[in-house]
Amino acid sequence: MFVDNMNLPWRTSSFCTNAACVEVAITAESVFVADSKESRRRILAHTRSEWRDFITGVKSGAFSH
Repeated sequence: MFVDNMNLPWRTSSFCTNAACVEVAITAESVFVADSKESRRRILAHTRSEWRDFITGVKSGAFSH
């Protein structure tokens, strides 16, 4: 689901050294993801459960080649 740009508590990784980073904002109900280099700031919204499943998949190598 896409949402309009909103005033959220955005965080970027400390490993991000340029403007081409993924930003994440976490609220009580949702996790929002945005591309910092995209000028229109289209934001993806996920439930916390969906985000947990994604992180679990990343950690388990589910997205490795």
